[in-house]
Amino acid sequence: MAIGAVRAGRWLASAAAAAVVVAGCGTPAPAPAEGTPDEVRLAIGGESDEGYDPTLGWGRYGSPLFHSTLLTRDADLNIVPDLATSWSVSDDGLVWTVDIRTDARFTDGTPVTARDVAYTFTTASRSGGRTDVTALREAVAVDDDTVELRLTRPQSTFVNRLVSLGIVPEHAHGPDYARNPIGSGPFRLVQWDPGQQLIVERNDDYYGPRPPFRRVVFLFTDEDATMAAAAAGQVAMAAVPSSLAKATVPGMRLVPVTSVDNRGIMFPYVPATGRTTADGLPIGNDVTSDLAIRQAVNWAVDRQALVDGVLEGFGSPATGPVDGLPWYESRSAIAGNDPARAATILDAAGWIDSDGDGVRERNGLRAEFTLLYPASDTLRQGLALAVADMVRPIGVRIDAKGVSWDVIDTRMHADAVLFGWGSHDPTEMYNLYSSRQAGIEYWNPGFYANPVVDAHLDAAMAATDPEAAIEHWRAAQADETGAGFGPTGDAAWAWLVNLQHTYYVDECLDIGRPQIEPHGHGWPITAGITSWRWTC
Repeated sequence: MAIGAVRAGRWLASAAAAAVVVAGCGTPAPAPAEGTPDEVRLAIGGESDEGYDPTLGWGRYGSPLFHSTLLTRDADLNIVPDLATSWSVSDDGLVWTVDIRTDARFTDGTPVTARDVAYTFTTASRSGGRTDVTALREAVAVDDDTVELRLTRPQSTFVNRLVSLGIVPEHAHGPDYARNPIGSGPFRLVQWDPGQQLIVERNDDYYGPRPPFRRVVFLFTDEDATMAAAAAGQVAMAAVPSSLAKATVPGMRLVPVTSVDNRGIMFPYVPATGRTTADGLPIGNDVTSDLAIRQAVNWAVDRQALVDGVLEGFGSPATGPVDGLPWYESRSAIAGNDPARAATILDAAGWIDSDGDGVRERNGLRAEFTLLYPASDTLRQGLALAVADMVRPIGVRIDAKGVSWDVIDTRMHADAVLFGWGSHDPTEMYNLYSSRQAGIEYWNPGFYANPVVDAHLDAAMAATDPEAAIEHWRAAQADETGAGFGPTGDAAWAWLVNLQHTYYVDECLDIGRPQIEPHGHGWPITAGITSWRWTC
């Protein structure tokens, strides 16, 4: 018997076993088409500790799965309609008018109306959640299928709210909604066992393409358990770190997916003058606030070696936070690595190893700083330790420390931190570099500030012409002279690598052509789940 047939047999057996788990959770699923298992089990992480309420941020890094969005992105990241049938923006950029389809229903059978859309946007704007709808002044249902989203100011990136914000039902959006979401997407949640699994069933009233699988089970397992489940044929897809992506798993193929999921070093940008946040947290670092140190680290790091070594080849060197996206400015990048140039920069700035201990000093201050990373993240650990090794020959000492996020929260304005970001929305770039966002949650934790960069970022956000916005996004990274927040200018960060997300996928499961994925929260790989097909 062929391997695919064996694995399909395993699937049908596991589907029968899992049916016991969801007994009583809705109408029994009809018999699957020949050769198609009734259930697909995925070990791809992505459990949301906060639950599954879009008004609080669920779905901002990928498909919300249970919910419709007004717009969506296709495999090429083009914006196309989902719940919307058409949309337009007023000449002043203040009013977004959206017509919605009339055949969409929530999974409790009620129709989706413009009132639900208006309620969703209004609630998200007031919730303080992680989906930024702060530019919204009011959302008004003009009639049953038309909504106007009226802004306080033009915002070129507001279209991304239409892409990422799942629509919730006004009549059923209560305190327990995050645990028991009702939506109009391709699936409905039927059971969530935190830390273990989440079970969803197909929404047969969905207006779009019907997924071929009646039920999908998301297993929340650690790296070792995920690999064991893949090797045992217990899952159809397993998300693994690049360090495990070289293994051979019988009956499965490795699918590397390009992403804008990046890793980089945030430098505290201002000196340590005793300044603190409103919560009393220290701000500033006398070493990383020096431009020569930041530029030297950027030039000393061999990013390709990080890709080849730490990422096992599954990624690419990162030169900024938005590599490869339409608003990326290639002039901001530095070519390769050049330790000799890094040393020259430090020499010119007066950083000299006067006592021969391998660490430069200036005015009694050693060229030494702490780099924090989350201790549970082995990939960031590998990057941090490798970078520390790479800068040692130029006379800079980095003390890489794995700590908890609680510690990072208290130290991220005074110590360098190895962060991960990556979004299809340039708002993230604004948040990371605008002085207006300094010290707000994880935005601009280093308190970077440059009035010229601020002017470009503000102009990009306020632009009503998309092309004009892109020009300003690019100029914020580097203008024609190289000035900007990028490594050729202020070098406010040292961006290191862009990841490929690596998945083992059953050889019988056709997942089509995945999107370029954002940062790995949620389930970005499921953006095309309605077109997945079982082929054996």
